[in-house]
Amino acid sequence: MVVLARRQEAAHGEHFRTRQYPAPRVRVHPDALSRGRVALILSITVFLAVAVYYFVGVDQGMTSLFGHNMMIHEFVHDSRHFLGFPCH
Repeated sequence: MVVLARRQEAAHGEHFRTRQYPAPRVRVHPDALSRGRVALILSITVFLAVAVYYFVGVDQGMTSLFGHNMMIHEFVHDSRHFLGFPCH
């Protein structure tokens, strides 16, 4: 009886492994990638990239927007060297 049950399990397992199932159909709503949404996401990404570039690479001394302190410069000092920005 046990041998018969194992044969049936093996037969069912092979059946499920070799059977080809069709790929599910996925439909994307047209508003998901509208021009307005793409423009918004792109503009936010560019703004954040420029902000990170400024804080890591430019903000120091005379060009600082936050006064003449070096707080941001010292906070990102090691990353400036790692990314190749000269700072002293």
